[in-house]
Amino acid sequence: MTAAPLRLMLVDEDPVFRLGLRIWLEQTAGYEVVAEASQGTDALAILASRAALGAPPEPPPDWPPESSPDWTEAWATPDDGPQPDLDLVILDLGLGAGRPDQLPGLHLCADIKARYPTLPVLVLSAQAEPVLEAAAQQMGADGFGARGMAVGDLGRLIQQLAGPRPEIPAPDLPGPESAEREQSGRLPSAASPNPIRPGPRPPSPPLREVVPTAIAPSVGPLTALRFNLRRSSVQQIDAVMAQIEVEQRRGRGTLLSEAMLAGRYRELKAARWLVRRLLATPSLSNPRPPGRAERPERGLGAKSIAPAQGGGRPPRQSPTDGPAGVPDEALVAASGAAAVASDGPLEPVFGQRLALNQGDLATLIFERVFNHLQGLLDNTSGIPLETDILRDDKKRELLYLTLRKFEDALDNLRQAGVPPGQLAESSTLVLQDLWQATVTDYFGRYYTLQVGNLEQPVVPTLLVEAPVVKAAILDRLPLVPMLLGHLLFNEPMVVDGALYEAATPEAIARSQALLEHLLIQMANAVVQPLLNHFADVELLKKNLYQRRMMTSRDLERFRNDLSWRYRWDGLINEPRAIFESQHRLFGFTERGIQSDLIYVPRRDELEQLSGLQRAVTLAVEARDAVAPRFRSAISLVGSGIVYVLTDVIGRGIGLIGRGILRGVGGGWRDPRYRRDNQAGDLRE
Repeated sequence: MTAAPLRLMLVDEDPVFRLGLRIWLEQTAGYEVVAEASQGTDALAILASRAALGAPPEPPPDWPPESSPDWTEAWATPDDGPQPDLDLVILDLGLGAGRPDQLPGLHLCADIKARYPTLPVLVLSAQAEPVLEAAAQQMGADGFGARGMAVGDLGRLIQQLAGPRPEIPAPDLPGPESAEREQSGRLPSAASPNPIRPGPRPPSPPLREVVPTAIAPSVGPLTALRFNLRRSSVQQIDAVMAQIEVEQRRGRGTLLSEAMLAGRYRELKAARWLVRRLLATPSLSNPRPPGRAERPERGLGAKSIAPAQGGGRPPRQSPTDGPAGVPDEALVAASGAAAVASDGPLEPVFGQRLALNQGDLATLIFERVFNHLQGLLDNTSGIPLETDILRDDKKRELLYLTLRKFEDALDNLRQAGVPPGQLAESSTLVLQDLWQATVTDYFGRYYTLQVGNLEQPVVPTLLVEAPVVKAAILDRLPLVPMLLGHLLFNEPMVVDGALYEAATPEAIARSQALLEHLLIQMANAVVQPLLNHFADVELLKKNLYQRRMMTSRDLERFRNDLSWRYRWDGLINEPRAIFESQHRLFGFTERGIQSDLIYVPRRDELEQLSGLQRAVTLAVEARDAVAPRFRSAISLVGSGIVYVLTDVIGRGIGLIGRGILRGVGGGWRDPRYRRDNQAGDLRE
């Protein structure tokens, strides 16, 4: 019997963070998000309603009282009232920050633990500081972690706090039916007339304690001063470094400003290291409990502060982890290269490739792409894309949906048992099904818009454009069969003409780049027919478009830019890329969406070119043939002109000037000229 999924509740003001976390939890086996809230009052109301639903029914007035058997005394536990049917509440520490009308995150945590003591609460904070961790512990939090932590660490932390839900039979009152069940060994049915709720969940182990000066009276005043000074200094440095990171992600500065920001960031990083060394307080260092990892530096991937293994539930392997709980870096170590995990260096695992499951590598790549989707999504490539018209939240939602639908398509291929040899034939159908599923789920199957005096269905109208989208975008997606083979069957990847094993860093990076390009182009394919049919509908402008794209003039300019881009790509850029054996890929970076060129042999496509496209390749070839000779001729002519101007004309001009100067100097030294001047002075 499989364990029931863990029922979770998310409490966070950021809808994008909630959406991304919910999508990851729903895609991971063993989790189920049953409730969400953006405010503290809403969270308390949801908990109260779920607790009322989970309360045992009142017995009828004519129910005969029965004496309790002896074994019920062992099960006797203090009744804390009805508890909500939840396994864990994930709460944002910064909830209600700067808004006095809302309940702060710490106060909400205290209220939840006061009303439902057995309900675990996991607090996530934007800053992984020991002071915040201690404050969350004082408010009754069962766990503490950073919002930017890896999803694998978050999964392990959730498992340690909530744990797998065991299938425990509820004790029933004695009677003929219970006697029969005891004899037959069957579990009591869920429709029992008088079920008894199991006892409360055992309390989770305490968080790691921070030893401030108030708790350690033996610490001297100088040590306390160093501790406070180091903490405040590091916080200020981290704040400035965060501002610099934001400026670098924007990428709109000049080359000089970028260099200055990079130099300032290095100086702050060195200053932070120096402050931590000079103001270190060894007497306040707290030894870690057994089985707990040390918190790494900020910016290097925040680790979770999980309860100790001793006394708690054994952690269940997260579905996002590698085989046998090996970190993601161990998958890279399977290629024979040394892997370095967050907790320390690992020895190369040469036999890991044999134990690598088919779904683990795909999960690793999906996690990396999912993490990139949480960053900036501005188009900084200089090439207009259809998704540029969408707001950031709508664009991120569309990309999340496309990623989830692509994962569903991979699951369908696994269930269908498609062999690797048929992926080239099936890739076109997979892309078309992916596009149709994304369009249907993003807009809604029965969504309609009023165009003029008629209600026009959106999805059927957009699906009519399937041939246009297929020719313009879907057919131009590169290396889709190789990507499917790598994700489904761990096939090797061809990178820059060399063959790499599936678990090597080069193969994983190339597969991730292809997947990101597929997501971006699929999102463009969803928006393209929308711009062709419903571009100027006011309801879509209000709900989807950016503010700078609201006017009709801006919309027409944007559509014209897209039209010229496709024409230029079809006539000039694509033939040139085929001739140069290149593919342009769009990917996610820290500064947003950027483009990159990769080498792929395209000789077969080059042989199939004809007409104007073939003429473009011939023009490029002629230019390559003539340009070096023409540059040599121009260089020779230029050298001759320089020689004439410097050695012939310049030397002649120099001789003339020298003669003039020599004549002037000789006349000044002539004694007759001096006597004439003296005689003139005497006459005066």
